[in-house]
Amino acid sequence: MATPSVQSSVKSPVPSGSTTALRASWIAKRTGQPNVTQMHYARQGTVTEEMEYVARRENLPVSLIQSEVARGRMIIPANINHPNLEPMAIGIASMCKVNANIGASPNSSDINEEIEKLHLAVKYGADTLMDLSTGGGNLDEIRTAIINSSPIPIGTVPIYQALESVHGSIENLAAQDFLHIIEKHAQQGVDYMTIHAGILIEHLPLVKNRLTGIVSRGGGIMAQWMLHHHKQNPLFTHYDDIIEIFKRYDVSFSLGDSLRPGCQHDASDEAQFAELKTLGDLTRRAWKHDVQVMVEGPGHIPLDQIEMNVKRQMEECSEAPFYVLGPLVTDIAPGYDHITSAIGAAMAGWHGTAMLCYVTPKEHLGLPDAEDVRNGLIAYKIAAHAADIARHRAGARDRDDELSRARYNFDWNKQFELSLDPDRAREYHDETLPADIYKTAEFCSMCGPKFCPMQTKIDAEKLTELEKFLTQEASSV
Repeated sequence: MATPSVQSSVKSPVPSGSTTALRASWIAKRTGQPNVTQMHYARQGTVTEEMEYVARRENLPVSLIQSEVARGRMIIPANINHPNLEPMAIGIASMCKVNANIGASPNSSDINEEIEKLHLAVKYGADTLMDLSTGGGNLDEIRTAIINSSPIPIGTVPIYQALESVHGSIENLAAQDFLHIIEKHAQQGVDYMTIHAGILIEHLPLVKNRLTGIVSRGGGIMAQWMLHHHKQNPLFTHYDDIIEIFKRYDVSFSLGDSLRPGCQHDASDEAQFAELKTLGDLTRRAWKHDVQVMVEGPGHIPLDQIEMNVKRQMEECSEAPFYVLGPLVTDIAPGYDHITSAIGAAMAGWHGTAMLCYVTPKEHLGLPDAEDVRNGLIAYKIAAHAADIARHRAGARDRDDELSRARYNFDWNKQFELSLDPDRAREYHDETLPADIYKTAEFCSMCGPKFCPMQTKIDAEKLTELEKFLTQEASSV
């Protein structure tokens, strides 16, 4: 199906960062309804306040937002218990989005550090945020604090807390443990959840020739459970129960790619695509109940396989929004994987991926700190913006052109203001030329005052004279 035409602006026309209960009155009207999903209302022909808000943010017709949500090609993650949320959209018709991951662990960080990471993520432009906490305090308290402080959608992986609830004993996990934690997260206001329902017991033999096996934490938990019990994945067998929970709170599925490749060698193998086919079936099952879905993707993928992977997902999953981690295009740069993955992310976004999950410099090495969150997020904002330019989104390049004019006019403060990370741009400039006088200087410390090519101002009248001369010369030949 053809990509819908889009009109979009670089800057959102609505404020970001507010924690007031923006949606309180909107949500109140839906109390007691058995299905409160955005897809349900869109399919009924109802334009919700969230759809109107998204239309303003994206500079798109609200009719397009409604039709895309109804079709399943766009989601608006907006739990009815997250009233301070500023609604946003994930889909091929909207601007490419970026997710940031945070989360306390038993070995490092706590609730205060995670809230600091949330504020940093919002400051530097994260569109959504996943709380991947596995320890470091009471998980319910950490999650509630994050949701109450967040104007952007919050995602979780409930299987982590389900395992923690049985003290890490995978063999003691029961289906009801998963369902209990999933409903708890929904009640707390989680907007979307990674549900590892696509990995089936028959898929497990397909990983035997991999170099890195199963690298998804949630996928590994489910694989161990199935190997121990010799039973089918309980998230798959109880998928309809999860759908019923999501309908009541408007939680969006983020269908987890448990068998995503963890290295270049394992990319695009039989295991990955067997699970992807199941994820397509699960997508359509959720849509039958008007529940919103996006599908998670790889992983580690060579550059020449990225376009094929995006198109394969669209075919298998009926164009549900694709949400990819990276992908990393090489495996040899630990400490720099925010770069190796941002390269792949830009290409994935160009080919139609709806949201990019950031990777920090600490990927494969340790728990990210605040500076890692900043570096990973900026790398991915660059990738997403580059993808929007490549997809010729209306207005996507406006900010680039404005910054270029400021650069040519030596308007340093304007350059800083238009940068994705104004603080870093100012910091680097001021390392060598800190005085205020240099904020109006017509040079930087690289070329100095005598050799800056930007000082070569070409007079328009002289150019016109030159064009006439060249025309005359050409006609006389």
